[in-house]
Amino acid sequence: MAPLTTGAIQAILREFSQQRAGRGRYATAGGGSGITATGGVISDYTDPGPGTVYRAHIFTSSGTFDVTAAATGPFPNNVEYLVVAGGGAGGGNLGGGGGGGGFRTNVSGHPLAGSAFPVSTSSYTVTVGGGGAAVEATQPGATGSTGTPSYFGPVPGAGGITSNGGGGGGAGIAAGSSAGGSGGGGSGYTNIQPGTGSPGNSPPTSPPQGNAGANGAGGASYYGGGGGGGAGQPGNPGAPYSGGGDGGTGSPISITGSTYYFSGGGGGGSYDSGTRGGNGGLGGGGGGSCNVNTTGSGGGSALNSGSPGAAPAVTGSPGGNGGTSTGGGGGGSNHNAGLSGRFSGAGGSGIVVVRYQIGQLTAAAKATGGAISYYDDGSGMKTIHTFTSTGTFTNTSGSSLSIEYVVVAGGGGGGGRNTGGGGGAGGYLTGSTTCPTSPVTVTVGSGGAGGPSSPFNPGSQGGPGGLSGALTVPVTGGGYGGRGVEGTPSAQAGGPGGSGGGGGGDDTAGPYAGGPAVSGQGTVGGAGLAPGANGGGGGGAGGAGQAGQPGTPRGGHGGLGIQLPATFQNPASAPSPTGGGLGMPGPSGSYWVAGGGGAGANVNPGLGGSGPSGGGPYAGAGNGGAGNPASQATAAIENTGSGGGGAGGYGTPFPGRNGGSGIVIIAYPS
Repeated sequence: MAPLTTGAIQAILREFSQQRAGRGRYATAGGGSGITATGGVISDYTDPGPGTVYRAHIFTSSGTFDVTAAATGPFPNNVEYLVVAGGGAGGGNLGGGGGGGGFRTNVSGHPLAGSAFPVSTSSYTVTVGGGGAAVEATQPGATGSTGTPSYFGPVPGAGGITSNGGGGGGAGIAAGSSAGGSGGGGSGYTNIQPGTGSPGNSPPTSPPQGNAGANGAGGASYYGGGGGGGAGQPGNPGAPYSGGGDGGTGSPISITGSTYYFSGGGGGGSYDSGTRGGNGGLGGGGGGSCNVNTTGSGGGSALNSGSPGAAPAVTGSPGGNGGTSTGGGGGGSNHNAGLSGRFSGAGGSGIVVVRYQIGQLTAAAKATGGAISYYDDGSGMKTIHTFTSTGTFTNTSGSSLSIEYVVVAGGGGGGGRNTGGGGGAGGYLTGSTTCPTSPVTVTVGSGGAGGPSSPFNPGSQGGPGGLSGALTVPVTGGGYGGRGVEGTPSAQAGGPGGSGGGGGGDDTAGPYAGGPAVSGQGTVGGAGLAPGANGGGGGGAGGAGQAGQPGTPRGGHGGLGIQLPATFQNPASAPSPTGGGLGMPGPSGSYWVAGGGGAGANVNPGLGGSGPSGGGPYAGAGNGGAGNPASQATAAIENTGSGGGGAGGYGTPFPGRNGGSGIVIIAYPS
């Protein structure tokens, strides 16, 4: 046997290094290897039917799928995809449910499967669409907002796959609702022709990307909006004396390694106290009702559900939101009854998943649940379970398992109206513990809703982030950003949370304090400024939010986030500047989470997650907005737990933006 050359030795070392980093070629004993690629959250698994081994790249935010080496031998240079757009929002004032986002796939055997998708050594764009924004029943023509398209391919419009956003639900006396992936439901109204549902699949694709929304009911005293269409079936009509129609069911698929439903329709809203809002289809939000006890339930399984119509302690309830990263439609609002109950549900954000065959798994998992990957952090091979949505972690090793964990709650929403405070980051905890053999529920908190811009609503602060938790580790959601001022009522302080939300800005009274933080989970929010009307930044896991700045007016920067421990920094899941991986970029590289949202201002907005010295935005936190020149605040990136940006624009009401959903990651020696 001839001695190895220096070049051959270097090639072997490069291959070994790639395998240790989780990026290696996956060869079989018969020769050949699968595609090598990076991007998204990695899930390696064996299909229990044919026994095929797959690697899936899961994108809950926009990024890049980079193919660095083609497959060889018997492995195909084709990928299978799931492209789900953002769901449509429910309509206001007896609104129809929002339609599910467009659903497109080429997974073999799926009833909606398209053709093969070949790839080469190149970069592919991944765009994940957002859900349609909630609307208020009192807004003129309060038809729900359409979701945003999602895309996978080389360049938009050049051979890629586009799914269109779900249609918004109809409102009030509106004749219908906007078209999209699946159609929004029509509104309900008494003694007037009710709204008709949208047909969906617009523009048309084959196979179809969605189904029609249903008609609302009219001409009776007990009536409701129609359900939004889902990827699996059309919406159900509203009916006299029966309330809002149920949303259409989403479509199930196992491309990530577990079966989830995507693109469910939202339930229609209802009017009178004897009827309920419609139930959301799997993944869609429930409809609102005028009776606090008869709200529609959120659609979905324990794995990915939309939220129910909420149940405040007043007559009237808003529609529920579509599930995060499901493309679910939002629920329609009730009739204009009660200040706390006149909002529709927002559509759920979309998702893109790309998978391909590999030869074998790098190691054997000792548990089930979440997306499973393998990575050597320098201390030995680790098995990593990443939960981007609520699920179950089950230790299958037969004995107690020593684990390392990171738990991040949902970020708070930015304050609305004018010069709102930034949303606080979701609480952050990391450590080690022992996991029992019994199943453990893993909860991933949703991001808080951005505060609305409506001058009719005094409660226009952002919403708090949702709690995350695993084992005995509960983590508190981020505090809401306080609303900014517009005459009366005045601005308000930031909300409490894992990290506190920023206070709203005011032109006379104040200052308004930033919200307090939970000890050991985050930091306080910054105070809103008065006079000067510049909001305070939300607190981050790595630093407090900055107060609104006088002089050259500027909203406070959001507090710094924090970098994930080395165990979880798998290069295969490194995010791009726009997302598409674990965490987001920060001051010293990638994998940053839990930054505070930037605050709104009259002129110069605060940056998200950047700390007092500026720079960024970091950790995926949202930026604040401004009034002159006018600029909108931005939402936080999903699965970062960062806060949303506060609204800017004194005299020009803008909304605050949503916080990012949380994430839970568990690792143990392979």
